[in-house]
Amino acid sequence: MPLETKGSTLVSDGSPASAIFIGVNKIMFENLTNKFEEIFSSLKKEPSLNDSQVDDGMRRIRQALLDADVALPVVKKLIENIKPQAVGQEIIRSTTPGQMIIKVVFDEIVKILGDSKSDLNLNAVPPACLMLVGLQGSGKTTTAAKLAKYLEKNNKKKSLLVSLDVYRPAAQEQLNILGEKNLIQTLPIVKDQLPIDIAKRALNAASLSGVDTIIFDTAGRTQIDLSMMNEIKEIKSLINPIETILVADSLTGQVAVNIAQEFKKTVDLTGIVLTRADGDGRGGAALSMKFTTNTPIKFMGTGEKIEDLDVFYPDRIANRILGMGDVVSLVEKASQDLDEEKIKKTEENLKSGSFSMEDYLGQLRQMKKMGGMEGVLSMLPGVSKIKKQMDNANIDESIIRTNEAIILSMTKDERLNPKIINNSRKKRISSGSGTDSATINKLLKQFKMMTNMMKKMSKGDPQSGMSPEIFDQLK
Repeated sequence: MPLETKGSTLVSDGSPASAIFIGVNKIMFENLTNKFEEIFSSLKKEPSLNDSQVDDGMRRIRQALLDADVALPVVKKLIENIKPQAVGQEIIRSTTPGQMIIKVVFDEIVKILGDSKSDLNLNAVPPACLMLVGLQGSGKTTTAAKLAKYLEKNNKKKSLLVSLDVYRPAAQEQLNILGEKNLIQTLPIVKDQLPIDIAKRALNAASLSGVDTIIFDTAGRTQIDLSMMNEIKEIKSLINPIETILVADSLTGQVAVNIAQEFKKTVDLTGIVLTRADGDGRGGAALSMKFTTNTPIKFMGTGEKIEDLDVFYPDRIANRILGMGDVVSLVEKASQDLDEEKIKKTEENLKSGSFSMEDYLGQLRQMKKMGGMEGVLSMLPGVSKIKKQMDNANIDESIIRTNEAIILSMTKDERLNPKIINNSRKKRISSGSGTDSATINKLLKQFKMMTNMMKKMSKGDPQSGMSPEIFDQLK
């Protein structure tokens, strides 16, 4: 499903996944991205730069990083590395000085984030043990299930989930429920058993059941204490994990960074998972973690669903931070989440001129699989500009649900041929969907606009895409 971007416009070869524009809420690194886009926009307007302009740009970059809750030592290091390159004669005399500064900033952010992605280490005689640590409420239990599903899908590894949390009420039951719901094997609960004894039982059970990995969900506390650390050290000594992964809530910012440093001292972390990254508009924790702990970020939790665990690619994250998007990840996500047969059928209908509300309903459901428009927009270049258009048009994710309800209230004939929908039919549809005629009219206008646009796209019209007129039609 090829995708390319031109400025802030998404252009497609006709694939339906790239042709829906619904709504957007919080986007990761949103605040930082907006500020960087403003800084770089002003720099790119200048035909050349003098020392004072570069100094002002560095000052604004420094402030943007601090406002995003990036740790002060990280900010100092970034500016320290960027400034000598940014004030050089090569930049000042360049015909595109703004672009050259962006490249310098990009390279330095990638270095801070870790140069390249860090894969899970599974190079061990089965079963390989993975131990998750972190404070209570950081998302360890959910992450344990997500990791198991990730290993099953991407590495063909069968996992055993083990809860060592005997302190938080129903913690073990929670992991068992997640396992049952997602067809992941879990260690049966034995009442009043101590964590170290549970770990011993898990090692024996895994050997007998033939699983490839054991994922240990350790107990958390509301804050780091001596007994917590001693227990983790004892468990680690017993199970000898090949990966000791800190699960940290990105929304806690510098608190998460301080916690990471403490765990690093105690149990020598091998990796980090940042949870609730989808709600982190600042992104300071992501930029600070690797630098302050010298421990790679391996995954980001990006939602509540079992599949909402993304591999952490430093270069792609740097692209997002600087407003350049992450189309590579978007294409990968689309290929994983979208139903190829349905896409092919929709494209055939489009080319034959028979694109219907039934096809549109399929698009809406495919978009929901990809995390709604929020999930897609977070990976597009110029995201802040697109978001402003969406906000100005008063469009949000609820439109997906509303439009789905309207289409489901239509008869088969109405879905295949929306032109037959008259006032009396609108009354029946509005009653069935809990909407009104005005909302139905918006959907019909939007559908007509989309159909016309997609016909142009299927004929290779390069001017079709996310234009201002589309937003006017959606208002």
